[in-house]
Amino acid sequence: MALYDLYSHPAEIVYRAGLCSKAAIFLLLVTSLTYIPPLLVAFRSQGFWLKRSSYEEQPTVRYQHEVLFVALLGPSSSSGEYLAWSTFPTFNQFQGDNLRVPLVSAREEDKNQDGKMDVLHFRLELPLKPTEHVLGVQLILTFSYQLTRMSRFVMQSMAFLQSSFPIPGAQVCVNGDLRLQQRQPLKYRGLDNRYNVSVINGTSIFASDYRFKKIVAAYHERNVTTFLADPNPIWLVGRAAEAPFIVNAVIRYPVEVISYMPGFWETIKFAWIQYLSILLVFLWIFEKIKMFVFQNQVVTTVPVRSMTLVENYKEHSS
Repeated sequence: MALYDLYSHPAEIVYRAGLCSKAAIFLLLVTSLTYIPPLLVAFRSQGFWLKRSSYEEQPTVRYQHEVLFVALLGPSSSSGEYLAWSTFPTFNQFQGDNLRVPLVSAREEDKNQDGKMDVLHFRLELPLKPTEHVLGVQLILTFSYQLTRMSRFVMQSMAFLQSSFPIPGAQVCVNGDLRLQQRQPLKYRGLDNRYNVSVINGTSIFASDYRFKKIVAAYHERNVTTFLADPNPIWLVGRAAEAPFIVNAVIRYPVEVISYMPGFWETIKFAWIQYLSILLVFLWIFEKIKMFVFQNQVVTTVPVRSMTLVENYKEHSS
């Protein structure tokens, strides 16, 4: 009659020894070598603690309708070296005969209808005399910039445009992105409004506070800024005698990759995955070592066959 394997179960063997025996010391040493070295390996391999993380978010950007504009004139112009205008009355008072009020129009557009503006259409028309010729422009536009998804961040930012050409121009066209620039990651929680102050001090009574050099230098001292990403503004020539000089700008508000400092639980989750992946290898290796040492009695122990649940039940029943 042929025999078949109908049922099987593992037989568990317990190895007993005193707490001060060589076997106990060996087990303590093996346990230490199982759990501590994976932590050291994960830590020394760099990147164990997640110090910086990133995510994508489209910021909430709104044009603040603040303008600081200077047009650099050619040497043959009758009005001096430049013409200037701004939305700040104090700055305009400083300009005297160099003040020239342009026609300004601005329109923001939400293309995908998600409640966040996507693009700014800005146009400035500077009236000129027939003898005036523009060789360069400097322009600052200010914005309110907010992030809300991970980091609650609010600041007042700006876009700075500077363009010049040796030939008198009729129009300068800009088509770029208002990009975020970070020198350090943002905070994970809480409201960060350290830069929620005006880029241009419109209440100042000192002419030096309206100089482009000082404004740009102070702005770039920040750890978080925005800049106009358009390396090649288009300079158009051929202006008619009575035609204005035009600044035509299209500024988009793109999705940004935001760098931030992760919170406690995100850091632990990232570290735990690295530790566990190395720990599994050590557990397998030292389990084989323990099995060899105890089965071959490398250290003295008393092997005892452990009862199964069925055997334990029958013994107590009898």
